[in-house]
Amino acid sequence: MPPNVPEDLSRAIETLYRSESGRILATLVRLLGDLDLAEEAMHEAFAAALDTWPHTGVPDNPRPWLISTARFKAIDGIRRRVRFDGAQRDLAAYIERVNEAPRDEEEIEDDRLRLIFTCCHPALPSEGQVALTLREICGLTTEEIARAFLVTPATLAQRIVRAKAVIRDKAIPYQVPVSAELPARLGAVLLVVYLIFNEGYSAETTGAALSREAIRLGRLLLDLLPEPEVMGLVGLMLLQESRRAARTSPDGDLILLDDQNRSLWNREQIAQGISLTESALQSRRFGAYTLQAAIAAVHAESSSPASTDWRQITLLYDRLLRIQPSPVVELNRAVAIAMCEGPEQGLCLIDDLLAREHLSHYHLAHSARADLCRRLGRIPEARASYEKALALARQEPERRFLARRLEDLK
Repeated sequence: MPPNVPEDLSRAIETLYRSESGRILATLVRLLGDLDLAEEAMHEAFAAALDTWPHTGVPDNPRPWLISTARFKAIDGIRRRVRFDGAQRDLAAYIERVNEAPRDEEEIEDDRLRLIFTCCHPALPSEGQVALTLREICGLTTEEIARAFLVTPATLAQRIVRAKAVIRDKAIPYQVPVSAELPARLGAVLLVVYLIFNEGYSAETTGAALSREAIRLGRLLLDLLPEPEVMGLVGLMLLQESRRAARTSPDGDLILLDDQNRSLWNREQIAQGISLTESALQSRRFGAYTLQAAIAAVHAESSSPASTDWRQITLLYDRLLRIQPSPVVELNRAVAIAMCEGPEQGLCLIDDLLAREHLSHYHLAHSARADLCRRLGRIPEARASYEKALALARQEPERRFLARRLEDLK
């Protein structure tokens, strides 16, 4: 940071970077046609703001100033390189011809939507999509993302570099897909958002910040593209996040849904989540995220474990299985059946799943089996299944929970 920058101005520029960098970068990518060039130019523009604004004051509308400054910084840089690389001449001429800035807010939001679809293009590896989205859309630093995913900044930076290389080498277009491609491509974007949320939901320490970023990204996507499944995903994330304060003890131990203090649930998030879920359901064009949100809504609306409508949850899982068949959905349905028809019925379904070896390495399947065996008084089987679950679990709170259950059965 340059010397003699007033502290309040420095904080104002930092806040501006957090709130506006995604919009500015998206517009610069359109103007400059290159993600690396746009990112470099944007950072130079913010550096110029630190140099200039202490003397001139902050512009009334700083975003156009930053976009214009970044564009001219990029042109100057390309002109310098033209002397050594003639191929840069055409790029400089193109950038000078392109309109300097977006005409209105709608065009800025169109730019952001284009950048989201570029960052989540299916040609990119999944980990690259997640890293690039958090870096370029959410504005998180490489260090922040690395800390959230428990990897080194160098490893995370390489993921971003590789993702950008794929965009460049495959000439991935900076555009929103045409109507025929939109459903499949939107699904890839929603999956990236949900991967980010799930990483935050299961993380021990950095999870809350990552989940908030996923919800913020989901809300942005909803503003730009108010499709039913976007509503469903945002509703699902809000309903799951509403229980965060009740999910762990002050010591960091896991608290199961039935044992949670429901007065700690965030009622504002629940109300928003249910409203979005109902809107998505009413469209009759919903998918798997909306059905998962509907299941979460049944839990959220229950005043106690005993009042939970498990038959309704089972019916929702039946429908979810039809549109998104998976062993994990079958496992969740088996647990719901155990709750409304008895543990014996649920145990038969889980044993069938494990016999097919679909979930033999999934700790939650063995944990669910152990719980049903415990309820049926089949203690040796319960202990054996808890031991398998403990051997497979990776998150420390889950491991402590399973170890306590084993201790209780001695």
